[in-house]
Amino acid sequence: MIEASGLTRRYGAVTALAGVSFRVEAGQIAGLLGPNGAGKSTVMKILTGSLAASGGSAVVAGRDLVREPLAARRAVGFMPEHVALPGDESVWSMLTFVADIKGVPREGRTARLERIVEQTGLQDVRHRLSGRLSHGYRKRLGLAQALVGDPPVLVLDEPTSGLDPNQIVGIRELIRSFRGQRTVLMSSHILTEVSALCERVVILDRGSVVAERSGEGLGSLDGAGAAARTVVLSWDGDRAQVAAALARVAGVDDVVITESGAEVSIAGNAVEIRPRLVESVLQAGGQLQNIHDKGPSLEDLFLSLTGAKGPAPAPAAADADADTDGDADAGAEDGKDGR
Repeated sequence: MIEASGLTRRYGAVTALAGVSFRVEAGQIAGLLGPNGAGKSTVMKILTGSLAASGGSAVVAGRDLVREPLAARRAVGFMPEHVALPGDESVWSMLTFVADIKGVPREGRTARLERIVEQTGLQDVRHRLSGRLSHGYRKRLGLAQALVGDPPVLVLDEPTSGLDPNQIVGIRELIRSFRGQRTVLMSSHILTEVSALCERVVILDRGSVVAERSGEGLGSLDGAGAAARTVVLSWDGDRAQVAAALARVAGVDDVVITESGAEVSIAGNAVEIRPRLVESVLQAGGQLQNIHDKGPSLEDLFLSLTGAKGPAPAPAAADADADTDGDADAGAEDGKDGR
């Protein structure tokens, strides 16, 4: 579990974070989105214990980062965007070194590292010097380091950036396998990646949370004024009779008959309403062929909340510089211990 409450961070006169609050449930995969300078890297540095917040609090796996800093840091595996690795150590020796500094017991250590090597697809390069690894394998090694301490929480900064399509698929499947087993917070500029992997999305802009969405709400606007969702259904059977049945379902605002079925506008909880729609089709004598959502995409949501505001002012630009420079420094440290 990750819980941020009113996190603030100031760099002199520049406010990088202005009261950021969000929660990621245990076993959930969540995405942290936002334009450059939004404060994503600052949030990740605070959650991994490499940067102190100016205000607010953060709890990771039940450990408060201020009151229990060491326990909190041990509970987190961190993969920086730019993985810094010594060029004269092999992949296996690097993982062994990380196991040493993380205090992994020697009993059963080899078996654990073998599993991680297989899990991250490093078998073919386990004896290769890390300095000679391709970008894709460096990413995999960065993720392997984060897994060495068997942490309940993973923080992944742009885990698929710079990878080719095949590598992206491999990393995506690995991250997806963590669902229900580890809590994952990942940042990304690839919105399709986030929508494919994440059950929850937190969108930052200029140091503040501008939207939070989970599950069925990923494609709708945040807040009480959320737009109605459209569910598209197609079926074999009488169009008018089934459409009339759909219109009587609680939570349905409108039904528009189409060539293959209908488009149903709903304002309630889609998770609860969709089964009722299916049931009404069947009870009205229709044979359901397809049902899917139609509505604003995650890209639409992102742009509506951040892209329409114009260029960021100078303080936010300074935050972007601070994030970039800080990541390079953090990478030099975190690449070593994979925290």
